[in-house]
Amino acid sequence: MFILKRQDVEISSIQHPKRDQKIPILTYQGLTFRLISVFNANQEEQARALWRDLTDNQGKACVLLEEPDRYSIWGRVRLDQLAHETQENEATGSTTLMLTQACLLMLQAIYIDIEDLMGVKQAVTFQKDIADVFRQGRFPQTESLDAIKQLLTVNPLDSLQTPAWQEAHLTMLLRDLHRIGRNYFGKSPFIPRTLEALQDLPSGERSRFLAWMARSPDGNLWH
Repeated sequence: MFILKRQDVEISSIQHPKRDQKIPILTYQGLTFRLISVFNANQEEQARALWRDLTDNQGKACVLLEEPDRYSIWGRVRLDQLAHETQENEATGSTTLMLTQACLLMLQAIYIDIEDLMGVKQAVTFQKDIADVFRQGRFPQTESLDAIKQLLTVNPLDSLQTPAWQEAHLTMLLRDLHRIGRNYFGKSPFIPRTLEALQDLPSGERSRFLAWMARSPDGNLWH
């Protein structure tokens, strides 16, 4: 939709309606946008690719903000809509939403580790492995490679759209994610590093997720 510079916009924050956290808000010509993803200064190509996919392929109204030390992508949102969606999630699907976000944090942690420690080629192979899991499990909103890349790179706590997965999908993902992690890391202790990603969750939600995982059929794999 727009490619803007820092001087073109106003950035502020509002209190999350249900959580003890602030939500960054970008304002441009009377329109408000919520932060979707942040990229380092050397990741211009990745930032532009995600922005083009969101705007051209998915029809979303997004801003790509260019700053000296980073690139960031912001999605159009009305402040009243944000409050309404949060309340709706609380009423109908807050638990599944939180579980999905936590699983995505773990998925991204393994992906980042593979890319950092083993290189881009192995990271691409991991993308294909996860795509197979999504296909076999018929995970909603994973039909395209671009959609999968977003799940691997966009912070699920900032994303405007969390996939509509059920608990059965999540238990399958945790089981196969552990299996795939073993294939890549062998006996290397990847589990503690993966679980560290859950520190991004509010403490109450983190405790609820760990309790849920302990009750799940293959939760003991992550002990």
